[in-house]
Amino acid sequence: MTVTEMVRVYAVEQPGGTVQVREYEPAPLGPLEVEVAVTHCGICRTDVDMLDDVHGITRYPLVAGHEAVGVVRASGDAVDGTRLTVGQRVSVGAVAGSCFACEWCLSGRQYLCPDKDDTVLRGLGGGFATRVRASDWRHVYPLPDAIGSEQAGSLLCAGVTVFAPLLRHGVRPTDRVAVVGVGGLGHLAVQFLAKWGCHVTAISSTPDKEADARRFGAHAFVAASEGLDRVADSFDFVLSTVSADLPWDAYLATLRPHGTLCVVGVPHGSISVHPLGLLPGEKTLVGGIPGSPTENRQMLDFAARHGIRPEVEVFPAARMDEALDHVRHGRARYRAVLEL
Repeated sequence: MTVTEMVRVYAVEQPGGTVQVREYEPAPLGPLEVEVAVTHCGICRTDVDMLDDVHGITRYPLVAGHEAVGVVRASGDAVDGTRLTVGQRVSVGAVAGSCFACEWCLSGRQYLCPDKDDTVLRGLGGGFATRVRASDWRHVYPLPDAIGSEQAGSLLCAGVTVFAPLLRHGVRPTDRVAVVGVGGLGHLAVQFLAKWGCHVTAISSTPDKEADARRFGAHAFVAASEGLDRVADSFDFVLSTVSADLPWDAYLATLRPHGTLCVVGVPHGSISVHPLGLLPGEKTLVGGIPGSPTENRQMLDFAARHGIRPEVEVFPAARMDEALDHVRHGRARYRAVLEL
């Protein structure tokens, strides 16, 4: 089916620029493509960093947004109609397509595909728009009825970013774990790990987040400013969700032997650790990124079943600059979402 109606997008022309409304005529729909009429789109810290060209890789004009939720408007001839139908409520997340032919795709790790379609790197093709396309229908996720549209988008980035490491690194219900940061990622990580069955300690530089951390399911709370000595040799798994440079050796010291420190927040600088903090206990330092189609579907099912939801602040599209600034300055509690 060919779609010719103009797409309205909310673009930024330069670092730190304000949002400008633009329109473009989309290309004919490809055989594997799905077009989604967007109703909501989450704002992730990655969106703001791309708009501000923090990493030096942005191509302007840029339409950010990679947590899009809406309904299927049209689909290509090769889309499996038994899995996706016009009018179905779905989400398109950080990865909107992959080759399904390389070693990574064939082993179920499509997020490592060298040709993956990163939604936020497309120029005008991001989710801050009236419509967004997935380049492969297998990266479009039907949404459980229990999860609201204003909540679902954040799960497809923040949610799967903190959920996938539980699967990939064999986190067990008997494990004692810590979540560093009670923010957009961390408040979901605490919920997932608590429902996973773990004993969860929240670690935050903001002591007044203790009440929220415990409300999300944390069993214990540590104020990072008071030091980590009292939780040395305590955890099987530590998940760092903050975009900050941390005292990495101090966090390695909180791990038990064979423990894992998993970094999913993006630090500003290099990660440096002393070899004696890593080697004698055979500890592991790993990174993490959003998940495969299978991990996304498992995450949505788990979140729906256990009542795991992001806490969101909803902004109309007319207040997009305000919403972006809200995230830019760390004021969101705990995710900002655009209503389009």
